[in-house]
Amino acid sequence: MVRIVKIQFHTAGKLYDFGAGDLELKPGNMVIVETERGKSIASVVTPPREFEDSQVPEGLKTIIRLAEQADLASTARNAAREKEAHDFCIRKIKERGMDMKLVKVEYLFDGSKAIFYFTADGRVDFRELVKDLAHQFHTRIEMRQIGVRDESKMIGGIGICGRELCCSSFLREFEPVSVKMAKEQNLALNPTKISGQCGRLLCCLGYEYDTYCSLKKCLPKCGKVVTCGNVTGEVIKLNVLDGTVAVRTDEDRVVELKGEDIKPENISDRPKPPRREGVPSRERDKDQRPAADNERREKPRERSREQRPSSDNERRDESASREPQRGDRNSRDRRRSGKDRDKDKKEPK
Repeated sequence: MVRIVKIQFHTAGKLYDFGAGDLELKPGNMVIVETERGKSIASVVTPPREFEDSQVPEGLKTIIRLAEQADLASTARNAAREKEAHDFCIRKIKERGMDMKLVKVEYLFDGSKAIFYFTADGRVDFRELVKDLAHQFHTRIEMRQIGVRDESKMIGGIGICGRELCCSSFLREFEPVSVKMAKEQNLALNPTKISGQCGRLLCCLGYEYDTYCSLKKCLPKCGKVVTCGNVTGEVIKLNVLDGTVAVRTDEDRVVELKGEDIKPENISDRPKPPRREGVPSRERDKDQRPAADNERREKPRERSREQRPSSDNERRDESASREPQRGDRNSRDRRRSGKDRDKDKKEPK
């Protein structure tokens, strides 16, 4: 049997499995563990649980020891160094005019490396900035770009509900959120109301999404025609939480019915208007159009027909007027040619 506990390195951070060994641990204890980055301090989240050897994950590491007072003092010194590095880095970013936003600075437990978390719209050339930081703090520097959701998780804050942000208090992983979740819950699709501090859709939209979907399955959709007792009408509104629907009857009355009282066989689609047999769909659509629209569309056609003959007559008159002019020109040319011939005849004499 192997005793395993779950630990976290940050509040609402990802959980990791470690072997407890012979240590007596309880939630909230600070422990020293060995990670890929070296020794780190973490807090215990769950009490030890025993597992069979076959159920133990591969590569399971064991907790080194409980954190001592010197370890906590070292963590406090690292926090002071992080604040100093944060202020210095912001000054250098402004001096160099770099298009990036510094979010957080984190020192490893042994102080061998400093990680600078930042956000930016694109790629940033921070080679000169890294040189300045390494020269100032004499340690290894790592620049890590993160997203806007991770930024809100690190900074924290108060949401529009008045409570602490979910991502910085208890939400350990980000789940995909879509606008469909807001529609299913009949929420106003106003970006300012369904967006969080990070500018993305609220994570809490997915908390009750499955519940709304399961409750809606028991209710008829809007637009369906239902019959319950002496009431028959069209569904115009759903109240998912109460399990009721609002129905408009033929007498234009609105009646509220319970979804459990409506049987599936009494739910039908809205009847469609009857089609006239033997009439093409285009002609049927023309008949359904208002008379005023048909007159407006027929008038321009009549005008165009009236204008066409007049334009053709004008063209004929113009061509007829041009033909006599051409005849006059030909006769003049002939006369001139005759006079020239007479001159040629007179010259030999």
